[in-house]
Amino acid sequence: MIRTHSRSLIALSVGLALAAPLALLAGSGDIALASGPTQDQSTTARMVHGLLSDSRYAYRPRALDDALSREVLTEYLKTLDPGKVFLTAQDVAGFGKYATALDDAIKSGKVEPAWAIFALYRQRVEQRIGYARGLLKGEFDFTKDERYPYDREDAPWADAAGLDTLWRQSVKNDWLRLKLAGKQPDEIRKTLDKRYANLLTSVQQLKGDEVFQSFMNAYAGSIDPHTDYMTPRSAENFNVSMSNSLEGIGAVLFRQDDVVVVREMVAGGPAARSGKLKPGDRIVGVGQGTSGEMKDVIGWRIDDVVSQIRGAADTQVRLEVVPAEAPLDSKPQLVQLTRAKVRLEDQRAKAETIVVPGAGGAAARRIGVVKLPGFYQDFEARRRNDANYASATRDVAKMLADFRAQKVDGVVLDLRGNGGGSLNEAVELTGLFIDKGPVVQVRESGGKVSVQYDQDAGVAWEGPLAVLVNRGSASASEIVAGAIKDYGRGLVIGETTFGKGTVQTMVDLDRWPANEKPRFGEVKLTVAQFFRPDGSSTQNKGVAPDVAFPASVDASEFGESTYPNALPWTRIAAAPHVRYGNFAPLLEQLGARHQARSAKDTEYQWWAEDVRKFREEQAKKSISLNEAERRAERDKFDAQRKQRAQMRVALGIEQDPLLESRADDGLTADERNVADSVAREAAAKKATDPLLRESAAILADAIGLLGKDAKLAAQVLPATRNAAGHWAD
Repeated sequence: MIRTHSRSLIALSVGLALAAPLALLAGSGDIALASGPTQDQSTTARMVHGLLSDSRYAYRPRALDDALSREVLTEYLKTLDPGKVFLTAQDVAGFGKYATALDDAIKSGKVEPAWAIFALYRQRVEQRIGYARGLLKGEFDFTKDERYPYDREDAPWADAAGLDTLWRQSVKNDWLRLKLAGKQPDEIRKTLDKRYANLLTSVQQLKGDEVFQSFMNAYAGSIDPHTDYMTPRSAENFNVSMSNSLEGIGAVLFRQDDVVVVREMVAGGPAARSGKLKPGDRIVGVGQGTSGEMKDVIGWRIDDVVSQIRGAADTQVRLEVVPAEAPLDSKPQLVQLTRAKVRLEDQRAKAETIVVPGAGGAAARRIGVVKLPGFYQDFEARRRNDANYASATRDVAKMLADFRAQKVDGVVLDLRGNGGGSLNEAVELTGLFIDKGPVVQVRESGGKVSVQYDQDAGVAWEGPLAVLVNRGSASASEIVAGAIKDYGRGLVIGETTFGKGTVQTMVDLDRWPANEKPRFGEVKLTVAQFFRPDGSSTQNKGVAPDVAFPASVDASEFGESTYPNALPWTRIAAAPHVRYGNFAPLLEQLGARHQARSAKDTEYQWWAEDVRKFREEQAKKSISLNEAERRAERDKFDAQRKQRAQMRVALGIEQDPLLESRADDGLTADERNVADSVAREAAAKKATDPLLRESAAILADAIGLLGKDAKLAAQVLPATRNAAGHWAD
């Protein structure tokens, strides 16, 4: 297994580089970009048009006309230059000649305008990066009262002079961050020059399939926010993420400068079992089998290196590796590995147990926690009747069986940040907590409504249940949370969810010509809208919690409602279903206890304070370039960190494992020491999670209140009356 680790540049560093996400898809190496589309790409454009605008497949098809053409142009420019820091207002005005021509270009397959626009974009990137590198030869005055407006999303396109100012401010900000981190001028110049050079190389080495994919996604995204076109390679990677497994060596790779570096290894994979690779090792050569040609891959794009290392199980691959501690020009070591099927462990469900202390002499309660980052399923393995196919539901079922054996008092299903996945898994996983019944209703483009049921009698966990969600919980997560709420099966705790209430399917464009090898790619197409058992949609509104935590992100900035072309909220008729309980009579007491407890929970209050400050800073959309002001801000932050550390000692709270690494070092992710970064991430996983702990306490409160108040229990759980802690028959 090989996974690429994407580069990300933090908000206060090179807001300009953040504005080039397309560029960051590429690695390095000098590859000439074709001047226009291939014949296959022309054919693909016509096929995608047929799917999205001229067929019955799309849930909400839109005619590809001049009006949509204008939107496609806007979206394409946003993809290339979302921060509006490369293209000038004059450039954008010049692209106006394409405003009503892109519809005809896509219909005919003559999508050369995408290349023409990209060519000027790349030229402007070269000019801007050259300007930025030139600024490094001079000095900056950090005594001025100046602010850098790094958030350019809603700003107008600027002229060349305006971009000069923006880039000077951006470079000045990058310099100041490194200066505040203790770096000297020569080291700062070297770091930033390499950073900008790498960004330029990334843009220069974009391939035609990436240009084409971005352009076609400007069209797809103009129709629906969750419809996407994927090249054959992108489709392969998407299917890997959905199946939660692939065949390879079991290493997570990323690119650092011109070399592909091992970031971490998957437990149990060939790389980990060999004991011959570690974080920070550089892969400089790849050979197939035991005697295939060893290819020098220094300077290669990371996806090209990945394609060489990935391969069928039980086949061999040879790697030339320079150890992390050795100079890059050292003689590489030869590592031969046998590929195998590897599960992506970081995306699998995980379990833990939280002990909630009893109040007033009451016994402590043990709450089992299932953390589920995605609804994965290996569709191909399931079709082959592979007994060990990857499945979120199967993994969670095993954890629930363990919880039953341990006799835990309740279970929290943690779906925070879970963006969805397999609809089938969402239905089957919900069935672990309810007896037979409808889980989700699906309305197709023609208006036909079908109901997907849990068909299996009985439940895997009949006891107290809570579902923990946040704004990042979307799609399949909302199906589960919505069904649990409609059935009165458990409490929903956290934030209002994302609000994605549509269903997508993968359409293989190669199935019509029946190609032996992928040529045209795939389309992730919105084909239906889903509704909760009670008939309401999660679209736009999401699923509201029974017990709410402070919102970590503003709904106006993140979520389905932020897409201008998102479907509106609506409802259909309810599907008859059992109602296990009604938690409304319990919520006031739970809310009061939550408020009282969280007010005394130091770490919870720290989290709430940090969220509040973060949102205040984000709202400013700019940052000071005055050194004295920034030092004062840094010193205030450092003082807060030290004060919290002292309070932890005084209160007997475990120290923050990331205490020393929370200060800004001025570097981007791919500039840091790999082993240190991996160690920090491992430490972060051990950090206290006050929201999860509070969720367990809320569930424990519910168990206690229902257990000692028969009248309340009869109101909340009329079907079971909380018999022996059972919330479902």
